[in-house]
Amino acid sequence: MSASLFKSAMTATRKVLVTGGARGIGKAIADRFRKSGYTVLTPSRSEVDLSDLSAVQVFASGEAASGIDILVNNAGENKPLRLEEIEPADLQRILTVNVAAAFLLARYLGVRMAERGWGRIVNISSVYSMVSRERRSMYSTSKSALNGLTRALAVELGPRNVLVNSVCPGFVDTDLTRQNNTPEEIANLCALVPLRRLATVQEVADFAYFLGSEENTYVTGQSLAIDGGFLSQ
Repeated sequence: MSASLFKSAMTATRKVLVTGGARGIGKAIADRFRKSGYTVLTPSRSEVDLSDLSAVQVFASGEAASGIDILVNNAGENKPLRLEEIEPADLQRILTVNVAAAFLLARYLGVRMAERGWGRIVNISSVYSMVSRERRSMYSTSKSALNGLTRALAVELGPRNVLVNSVCPGFVDTDLTRQNNTPEEIANLCALVPLRRLATVQEVADFAYFLGSEENTYVTGQSLAIDGGFLSQ
């Protein structure tokens, strides 16, 4: 069998789990893997509620998540509040969905990958894990923690051929971005970026795909920005 045919056969047997895969960046990532022949699972909230760690544990340890080779922790929440407006329940939910659920999925699925001797974990973080702004204390805290998890997993799982990385998008042109910002506000965001435009979901998906696929053979433990140069200023 030629090398290209062997790679195609291996790809066809790989299973990918993408959380938050129904829209935006998550959907684009799921579609990108499907386009390349992977089997992709995008569980709905009714299948696994990421705000309920007991439900996450049941899902991750169950038959539905068996045989996962590539985990993309994309689902996340952001509730912009001033510090004095934050209630303990707000903080608990953000940390649960953005960090603890990703941690548990990696704990169960990553161990199985390691046992099989191959795996990839891609955590979708944010440039706000590296810088921040007003009303983003919970979000920045959670995404910074996700980057820390990425480094720790890369060290622990690397010897068993499981590569773990974070993707840190900047401003991305999603339906949610368009809903939450006026055309003037979108223009202001673009002005903050050296490339003077928002990222497309496809650009972020292609980046995540590389890190999660067989094409990535040596990049691990990194938190990589895809931000049009925003962090360079």
